[in-house]
Amino acid sequence: MKEEKTNIRGLSFNDIKEFLVEKGEKPFLAKQVYEWLWKKNVHQFSEMTNLSKTARTLLGKFFIIPAIKIHSLQISKDETIKTSFKLIDNNIVEGVLIPSKNRMTACISSQVGCLLGCQFCATAKLGYKRNLKFDEILDQVSIINKQSLEHHKLPLSHIVYMGMGEPLLNYLDVMKSIEKITSEDGLGMSPRRVTLSTVGIPDKIKKLGDDKIKFNLAISLHTANDLKRTSIMPVNKKYPLLQLVEAIKYFYKKTEGRITYEYILFKDFNDSLNDAKELAEFCKISPCKINLIEYNSTGHSKFLQTSKLKFKAFADFLESKNMIVNIRKSRGFDINAACGQLANKLNKK
Repeated sequence: MKEEKTNIRGLSFNDIKEFLVEKGEKPFLAKQVYEWLWKKNVHQFSEMTNLSKTARTLLGKFFIIPAIKIHSLQISKDETIKTSFKLIDNNIVEGVLIPSKNRMTACISSQVGCLLGCQFCATAKLGYKRNLKFDEILDQVSIINKQSLEHHKLPLSHIVYMGMGEPLLNYLDVMKSIEKITSEDGLGMSPRRVTLSTVGIPDKIKKLGDDKIKFNLAISLHTANDLKRTSIMPVNKKYPLLQLVEAIKYFYKKTEGRITYEYILFKDFNDSLNDAKELAEFCKISPCKINLIEYNSTGHSKFLQTSKLKFKAFADFLESKNMIVNIRKSRGFDINAACGQLANKLNKK
């Protein structure tokens, strides 16, 4: 029976060095291999051109570098690019390049599907299949960065974990992927240019505090009313807002990091001035920013986009309370790449 090869990206620098020395190679080769894997993101040992042919053959005998592949690609009229990625087990995830005047942002996935069941999100309809490995997350970043360079002549400036899945339910691999994105032996990006978005898993938010994270944390809040939140986000039944508040206070005490709250405005559900007052009261627990987001249809008739008048009144009220408010316009709506739409057409291809 043929022995199965090992994914070399699962090995540490020291593991690679020990292997090479054991096989009679020079220890300094480990640094070169590591750079090819994590700085240059190659997927063939033959591409490691500063290694001898003997060393490349040796690595190829014992290891593989599994890679995700582009399954399909769509370009929006606003130049947003949505990519479906095929994983080695033929599962599909999606990622998005969001270009704007001052930044190139990659929106990436952390799970195949999602088990949290938020009613306004297309990914929830797929259910949950598995977590992504940290190298699969890194491959998304690498491919989207190439798209940014090819289409806009600019590298990625920001990365947001806002694609398919709940990042905090894939804690170890997500954290390892961020470490590779921000470390000098990886992509070397500032952690302040990385944002992790979560529905709010209290024990994991506290763990982020204990881990003294340097990247940005965003919470998909969408209402500061427990009954309303439970009706659209089943996770709130298990982790009501009081638990979330405690976790946020703990996180801020540990990190002094300003949290961003994401708030999609739904017509006649969470768009009244009373909803705005509840949100403003909730936001007193720690310094924060609020991203107000246009609702993007996922084919669920229960939800509609609020009016421009109500959207403005909501934002104006928050600003009158000296809150930092950012308006997030829909991007890539025509290709189902906007917030909440990922995987909407996945099973229809």
